[in-house]
Amino acid sequence: MIQFTLAAFAIATMTTPKDRLVFEGKTGPGHGKQIVFLSGDEEYRSEEGLVQLARILSERHGFKCTVLFSINNAGQIDPNTQDNEPGMDALDHADLCVMLLRFRHWPDSQMKHFVDFYHRGGPIIALRTSTHAFDYPADSTSAYKEFGWKSKLWPGGFGKQVLGENWVTHWGNHGHEATHGVLETQTQHPILTGVQSVFGTTDVYEAAPPSGCQILMRGQVLTGMNITDTPATHRKKTVGGVEQEVNEPMMPILWVQQRRNEHGKSNRIVTTTMGAATDLLNEGLRRILINGVYWCTGLSRQIGPNLDVNLIGEYNPSHFGFNGFKVGIKIDDLISEYTK
Repeated sequence: MIQFTLAAFAIATMTTPKDRLVFEGKTGPGHGKQIVFLSGDEEYRSEEGLVQLARILSERHGFKCTVLFSINNAGQIDPNTQDNEPGMDALDHADLCVMLLRFRHWPDSQMKHFVDFYHRGGPIIALRTSTHAFDYPADSTSAYKEFGWKSKLWPGGFGKQVLGENWVTHWGNHGHEATHGVLETQTQHPILTGVQSVFGTTDVYEAAPPSGCQILMRGQVLTGMNITDTPATHRKKTVGGVEQEVNEPMMPILWVQQRRNEHGKSNRIVTTTMGAATDLLNEGLRRILINGVYWCTGLSRQIGPNLDVNLIGEYNPSHFGFNGFKVGIKIDDLISEYTK
């Protein structure tokens, strides 16, 4: 009877679904440091792109990388599930948080780990829709509702107050006008080391980060979806009502800051409005993000123009779009695929 019970326990333990995908770091400058990736957006396939980025940083650079996902009631990865991100306790011992989130409203028991990480000065790399990562209704009873993008308690919420911008609008024609990254004139920063060309099929966002942010790159709106397309010249009004040619001036798409938070701690923050899974096909953007990881984790002296940012395995990301995610996948499936 005891033997049967122990055997049953062992089988149950082996088949219990896991709540995180972990890549143990191999040798490299990042060995001993931990990165937590928060995926959870309905459109830009963060559940694919952040896994590839984690694999590169683990296998090529030695970081321990943990990827978390939005999980539905069936235990499946489902970006449309905005209120459940299991495994958030991984942030309690993380050296860096990399996030691509959109309109999440996690329960306080999960959100607390993120807020505690931020309050203790944890560095953050925020991609694309992370400018509007959180969404809490006006009647929310959450202890963290000020983080919501519509917050009046903390105007603009986490995006505006911490990252430097909230959701404003699409500046390029979404799905029709791609982005060419143009370095800010005379700008130097470690995360630009070795960066030659940046291109993404996601469009430029309207953005105006505050003076405390150092703008590193602006987004040139192109007339089409290819890197060879010419710059757009049409005119458009900003949300503030100012009419201009879309590329005169170009909108910021990458900025950094060292911000002292409400608890007196300093957070290193990298924000880019690029970052869809398809954008990561571009070597220049991958280099920016990997250099950014080094900068955020105190490894700036290890950044060089030849850091290995090559893709790992076959990487054929899904095109961005709502409801375009691969259905029915569980974290156990990814564990079986990537950690054999």
